[in-house]
Amino acid sequence: MSFLLAASAACAKEPVILSTDVGNEIDDQWAIAYLLTDAQDFDVLGIISAQAPTLPSPSAHYTYQILVDEVENHLNMVEHPPLLEGSSFPLEDTKTPQRSEGADFIVNASKAFSDRRRLTVLTIGAATDVASAILEDRSITERIRVVAMGFKSWPEGGDEFNVENDPRAWQVILSSDVPVTVGCADVCRANLSLTLDQARQLVSRHGLVGAWLWAEFQAWYYRFVKPLRQDDFSKPWVIWDIITLAYVQGWTTQQVYPRPVLGDDLEFKPGPPGQTITWITSLDSKRLWADFLKKLDAYERSHALRGRGQDR
Repeated sequence: MSFLLAASAACAKEPVILSTDVGNEIDDQWAIAYLLTDAQDFDVLGIISAQAPTLPSPSAHYTYQILVDEVENHLNMVEHPPLLEGSSFPLEDTKTPQRSEGADFIVNASKAFSDRRRLTVLTIGAATDVASAILEDRSITERIRVVAMGFKSWPEGGDEFNVENDPRAWQVILSSDVPVTVGCADVCRANLSLTLDQARQLVSRHGLVGAWLWAEFQAWYYRFVKPLRQDDFSKPWVIWDIITLAYVQGWTTQQVYPRPVLGDDLEFKPGPPGQTITWITSLDSKRLWADFLKKLDAYERSHALRGRGQDR
């Protein structure tokens, strides 16, 4: 019996909720595609649209609409995990949650978990809804863990996009007891950068989903990267958010440090003793991309998408 229990635990899927500001940049689409085409490793309980001030207002509603379109049309999913709208506004202070369908969903979903088997909340946008869930129910810190893409570097912290969109949310998270793992911008840049040609070679011939991701990358590149470099295509762009999935898959190295608090200047300050933070220091990008393509191809076969819309 003990052998059967051990085997069952080894084969158990990772229960996750994703909070994403999809529509703000292209890396969210790649992370969503990886997560939803991987039925073997992840049990996706729900996906929440996060706010971003760079998007049309109300921004979380805008990201929600994009999320629905991408899951139901680009991924061709008739049945899929719940898609929920988060808050369109950052926290007003560190004591008051922004109530939203997304934050309530995190709280309710967490009740099936414990400190022995935690729910993983992946945060690849503003952390408003995660922080609001903590403020709604402080006991949630005993049932979830947060894995986030955020900050610039260790030990500075810094005003990376996801953090500066709601600094108070990160002040709440870091001041709580919730386990936190961070993949920062410096590590993403060193391990997840792709040139235009590398992105094309990586995904463009891997079915309809791969062709879609390549088209998104290409459109972003020509709009935001190429205008700055007239005859040079060597500058890469970074698929930042997928670092969270690399960590959950076990393809990163990390260090555990004393847990800081976040100042209003978005720099780390010494925190109270006893708390820690897990900081990703590198990742095996070859293994990540190989697994990503394997999942895209398997999804293509199971959904009979091959031959439609591929790059030739």
